[in-house]
Amino acid sequence: MRCPFCNHIEDKVIDSRQSKDGDVIRRRRECLKCEGRFTSYERIENILPHVIKKDNRREPYDRQKILQGLEKACEKRPVSVESIEALVMRVEKNLQESNEKEIPSSVLGEQIMDGLKEIDEVAYVRFASVYRQFKDIKEFMQEIKDIVYNKKKI
Repeated sequence: MRCPFCNHIEDKVIDSRQSKDGDVIRRRRECLKCEGRFTSYERIENILPHVIKKDNRREPYDRQKILQGLEKACEKRPVSVESIEALVMRVEKNLQESNEKEIPSSVLGEQIMDGLKEIDEVAYVRFASVYRQFKDIKEFMQEIKDIVYNKKKI
């Protein structure tokens, strides 16, 4: 592991801890040259399916792309980073359990939106407006009406 301060390659692990769900190991490290301390995270590399885009292009699943979209949707909302991470982990777990080699982006997007709707409805509408590419205000209003209607049913 390269030191982010001096780029030296040798370090020692000071502390290791597992996350609550046991999927990630957090390691505190100290550079043997400059004695700078930094954190690394270790997670099992999952083999996830390729995503089939709307125009039939195929690209590898990109966790960072999903996180960025969710962070943008949740901007200035009372949504914790932990709940965003947990949502992404649930989606990835579903992808792994499906054992599919390819998955349409629409299926992936719907899974994300379903989880986001439970976390924060405003963030859900923001995400949906970009993901579903609402063409006008009527489509946007219909989505909001659907949320209100479903909330009244519960």
